Amino acid sequence: MSNDDGLRKDAAFREHTRNSAEFALDLLDNVPGHMWSMDPAGRFIYRNRSMDAYFGNGLQDHGAWLERIHKDDQRFVATTWRRSMDAGEPFDSAHRLRGADGAFRWFRASGRPSKDAHGRVTVWHGQTIDIEHQKKAEESLRARSVELSLLVDMVPSNLWRLTPDGTTTLVNRRMADYLGLDLSNVSDVASVMDTIFHPDDADAVYAELTRCLATGERFSMRYRLLRADGVYRWMSGRAEPMRDQDGNIVQWFGLCHDIEDQVQTTAALRRSAEKLARATQAANLSQLSASIAHEVNQPLAAIAADADACLRWLSAEPANIERGKRAAERITLGVAAAVEVVSRIRALFKHQPQSRAVEDVNRLVYEVLDLMSDEIAATTTRIDLVLDQHLPKVALDRVQVQQVLVNLIRNGIQAMDTTNPLRSLKIVSSHDHPDTIRISVEDTGSGFKDPERVFEPFFTTKGNGMGMGLPICRSIVEAHGGKLWVANNETLGATVTFALPVASAT
Repeated sequence: MSNDDGLRKDAAFREHTRNSAEFALDLLDNVPGHMWSMDPAGRFIYRNRSMDAYFGNGLQDHGAWLERIHKDDQRFVATTWRRSMDAGEPFDSAHRLRGADGAFRWFRASGRPSKDAHGRVTVWHGQTIDIEHQKKAEESLRARSVELSLLVDMVPSNLWRLTPDGTTTLVNRRMADYLGLDLSNVSDVASVMDTIFHPDDADAVYAELTRCLATGERFSMRYRLLRADGVYRWMSGRAEPMRDQDGNIVQWFGLCHDIEDQVQTTAALRRSAEKLARATQAANLSQLSASIAHEVNQPLAAIAADADACLRWLSAEPANIERGKRAAERITLGVAAAVEVVSRIRALFKHQPQSRAVEDVNRLVYEVLDLMSDEIAATTTRIDLVLDQHLPKVALDRVQVQQVLVNLIRNGIQAMDTTNPLRSLKIVSSHDHPDTIRISVEDTGSGFKDPERVFEPFFTTKGNGMGMGLPICRSIVEAHGGKLWVANNETLGATVTFALPVASAT
């Protein structure tokens, strides 16, 4: 190889080296961050253009760099850097740095030592990346987390969180206080979940919760929960699953709020309604006394007349045995009618434990109308009957269902103005559903101004009413496993309907 060839190759190598160095420097100047190198004494050997642009030209060594660190971060950074320098180990720190404009921004600085063959550090290479936006986002999330935690603890209900398999991972402060648990100890919370439900409710709660965890359906039920003082209180609990974008359940959120006072109030109201039902039963029946007296008087008057006729026929000369016999037969029929009337009266007045028998509701309608016939006649009210002659029988307490019918019929009559020429009351029995029968009483009055309130105890539209008629009727119907509701008609008046379950076949 000639000397000229060697020179040309050496020049090409130098040109390649120069181009590579320029390329590397250009690369370092354009990376998104501060690139730097320091000697073991802490003097900057290299700073890229981005770093000089941020700090200015006054950054000569590590000491000047430390002065740019926020005072609240200086001790930590200096200690961390010195430890890395002494040990020759990598350095990493997040702290605030002041730029040439005097403003501080968050950066993450990391440095790595380069060592010679003997393990001595010859140079430090590092990078400082702006994380201001990341820090602000973290602070925003942290503040939001604190706000949400505060809100969760302020909610006047017990809140909790479960894993997809049903493990409790979080409860709010209110629930922890209710259970008497340490809020910070999640395992403490999870350990008591098997013992906090009332023994009579626990199996049903676990079964329903297990079903919902398996199917992903909403959990909702009432149960009694053990308080820290050993008292069980009624709760209304609900839980909803949270799903990821693929529809997989990632966790469950639930709440339960105390309804003990509501349950006790409802029970007390039910007891009061039952007492009032018994009291108003006598009051309502006293209003029927005239009708009952009329019903009793009719067969007794017939018996007296037939007995007098029988006496005359038998006292005649000669005695008319045939006529006397027919009169005696009529007396027997009259006695049977009187016995039936008296039996109905005894059933209405007799106070005894409730007993239910399978009855024909249509027959009860006829009996009540018979008892109320004088009252109905006095108001010139026309009764229209539309009764399903194939109505299934119902297991019921005769006295109570008669009381419901009396109340509804009387309410319908009283709802119609006496000057209204269209005074008519329509009573319908139907079997629209295989499991229930329906009875409706439809009047042509003014209807209900506030249908939602008619079942409130002591709410009445009558000047002398107690406001207990419809609440008691509904209580009786619901005690039979049925429902009672009201609705205004499209034209005149209102309709009150109740449904009762059909007697099961034996």
